[in-house]
Amino acid sequence: MSSTAIEINSKRGIWGGGNEPLKASYGKLMMWFFLLSDIFTFAAFLITYGSIRVSYPAFEGHVSEFVKSNEHWPIPEMIFNAFPFFHGVHLPLVFVGLMTFILIMSSVTMVLAVEAGHRNDRKDVVKWMLWTMLGGITFLSCQAWEWSHFIHGSDQGTLMTFVNTFGETVKEVVYGANLHVNEYGPAPFAQLFFFITGFHGFHVTIGVVLLFLAFYQAAVGVYEKRGHYEMVEKIGLYWHFVDLVWVFVFTFYYLV
Repeated sequence: MSSTAIEINSKRGIWGGGNEPLKASYGKLMMWFFLLSDIFTFAAFLITYGSIRVSYPAFEGHVSEFVKSNEHWPIPEMIFNAFPFFHGVHLPLVFVGLMTFILIMSSVTMVLAVEAGHRNDRKDVVKWMLWTMLGGITFLSCQAWEWSHFIHGSDQGTLMTFVNTFGETVKEVVYGANLHVNEYGPAPFAQLFFFITGFHGFHVTIGVVLLFLAFYQAAVGVYEKRGHYEMVEKIGLYWHFVDLVWVFVFTFYYLV
């Protein structure tokens, strides 16, 4: 065989299909592509938040003297300071911190599930997938409570000046939040809260569904029959992405 024929055959071996770029299967590669596209969406939300945030003045004064008004941007730690069963107790960002801890720990159990899959240990895969799923459900339950508290608002409400649907400037005591007005500050503060945390919560919900499907298939031995647990690894990539995005959401929305 001539050197030219050998060169052509070698090129076919590389580009003719049947190869795994960077040793990544087709499924994992497509998952990476999907996550990359999703990064742009979340980045757009957070960039929008940042641009709107800097367009409003910050509260001038000590944090303890904070007053809710649509003239300045709220201080998150003075808004997200409630905790279930501790009504009236000022616990700034404690509940959100707990939510973050739960989600990060679910990422740890996901790592353990993937590691067990590499060992083809069905029992451990099922165990750690179950814990990961419970972590996701707990996070969603916490987020549901936070949304409920945010929507209903405080007992005393806040006197706000705003323009109603008829174009009239009115003053009214506002309780809680919706997409038009909220007791915490400017309308975009609540709008961004619903869109950003809601979009992330939607991703977590999808993740929990995928976790349940993988948990069930692992429990009945589907992956054991296939001889690998690659599906668990692909769902793990998605779940780690969801956890990482929450770190940015937590930093941008709750801390900045």
